[in-house]
Amino acid sequence: MRNKLFNRLTSGLLITALTATTLTACGSNNDTAAASDKTTTETSAKADASGFRTLDEIKESGTINIGVFSDKSPFGYVDENGDYAGYDVYLAERLGEDLGVKINYVSTEAANRIEYLQTGKVDIILANFTVTEERAEEVDFALPYMNVALGVVSPSDAVIESLDDIGADDQVIVISGTTAETYLTKNYPDIKLQKYDAYAEAKTAFENGNGVAWANDNTEVIAFAIENEGYTVGIPSLGDNDTIAPAVTKGNETLLTWLNDELKALGSEQFFHADYEATLIDTYGAEYEDTLVVEQ
Repeated sequence: MRNKLFNRLTSGLLITALTATTLTACGSNNDTAAASDKTTTETSAKADASGFRTLDEIKESGTINIGVFSDKSPFGYVDENGDYAGYDVYLAERLGEDLGVKINYVSTEAANRIEYLQTGKVDIILANFTVTEERAEEVDFALPYMNVALGVVSPSDAVIESLDDIGADDQVIVISGTTAETYLTKNYPDIKLQKYDAYAEAKTAFENGNGVAWANDNTEVIAFAIENEGYTVGIPSLGDNDTIAPAVTKGNETLLTWLNDELKALGSEQFFHADYEATLIDTYGAEYEDTLVVEQ
């Protein structure tokens, strides 16, 4: 990984209410049952006519709906106790605490992060969401809390060190809706992509030899190579350096303002360094902490 991993749907669909939605997610880590039992029907508070809930409406409901990954360790996953955990979840827990509400975690995949905001299914997305200009036209990003770039991992016996190493018949695995898919489609249209909706599906396919390489956020491919013997990150940084940030529904100014103020307050106490040390240091080590962490 380089030292420089640095930095960005239309208006929300009109809905009148979200009620009794059956989720495979749960409430806050403090009061949740095991993940295998997560078929509890949660009652989502009503969204207003703009397709989102304002800050006051969230407070009045006593619950905030936060979209996170459930299968993407170490950023968002369900642990052995059936609780949500990871870098993004650590932040979510603090947001709920400071807002004074319970958290209803909504398991999301990369491809439906914008949709979940657009339809009012979640109030905030905290799912390793890279800021891009295209996405900023469809959602409102808060201040960033992490640096990221793209990376490419491949089997150690056939390391891809350049995209020029990829043959005409080779396929590269990507996750739908990610910056890796967008970047390769735009800049390398001749490279064949094998697309998956979920992180776990992409990981399994790659492990089964279904592609010559896997392109994703470099934090993820580095973690994969560390955790799985026989794989090497031949391209640690690809394309632009970007940032990870929370996102809210386009136009939800009250929630966005609160979120930005909260991120600034957390930055003043070095919260994200504590988050890194609690959730990421075992994966990336101390050497990457100041490179990856963003404190406002």
